Amino acid sequence: MKTELEQEDLAAIASALFEMLKPFLHTPQQQEDEILSVEEVSKLIGKKKDQIYQWVNNSKHGLGVFPYMKAGRSLRFSKNAVMQWMKNNGKPLEIG
Repeated sequence: MKTELEQEDLAAIASALFEMLKPFLHTPQQQEDEILSVEEVSKLIGKKKDQIYQWVNNSKHGLGVFPYMKAGRSLRFSKNAVMQWMKNNGKPLEIG
C-alpha cells in the first residue's frame, strides 16, 4: 500500500530534520571587526602609506572603491572591509 505525504507533512519533517542536524552544521562565525589607522592598514596589507592615501583619494573621487571612513580629519578603516576588498581586488600569490 503506497501512502503519499502531504506538502505540509514534508515541510514539517524537513524542518525537524534541520533542527536535529543544526549542531553539526559548520557555520562560519563573523569575525569581530577592528577600526584601523593608515599605519595599521599599511602593515596589514604590506603597502606603503602613500599607496593607501592614493586609493582613498581615488575612492573619494569615484575612481575606486577602497573602504575608508573619516573621523574628524583622520582616516579610519574597518579591518573586515579592507580584508574583503583585498579578497575582491588583490592579485593571487605567484608560487614558484
